[in-house]
Amino acid sequence: MLAIGQPAPKFTLLDQNSTAIELDSFKGRKVLIYFYPRASTPGCTVQACALRDSKSELDDLNVVVLGISPDTPKKLTNFINKQTLNFTLLSDEDHAVCEAYNVWQLKKFMGRESMGVVRTSFLIDENGNLEHIFNKFKTKDHHEVVLDVLKNL
Repeated sequence: MLAIGQPAPKFTLLDQNSTAIELDSFKGRKVLIYFYPRASTPGCTVQACALRDSKSELDDLNVVVLGISPDTPKKLTNFINKQTLNFTLLSDEDHAVCEAYNVWQLKKFMGRESMGVVRTSFLIDENGNLEHIFNKFKTKDHHEVVLDVLKNL
């Protein structure tokens, strides 16, 4: 289990442009990593658009937003273009990073069980350590929960 104060698991993933992005490249800034199940689904779209609309506030708080899902870079590009997203999305097709952050879990939906991403966000401090874990929120309120925590740090 991940705990507040410990180093965030490091990773390098491809973004929507198939460019390799390393978590370490954001040292000196806070990073909000939010894991979501699948691009262009209703809940994921609501969550992403609310973060898009909060970008100036997040920028003022020195926070970089990275969305991670098992989608391909091409699907991420389509999602960004369709929703005019203004932050980076990362592709974790083999779900290795999801597993490192313990968000790849058995899920139940409509009587069926399958492995998938449990919607969770992690705030990483300027030194690369876990500062806050968000796992109880509604997709439409996620951005507000994040901003409330950031403003009270």
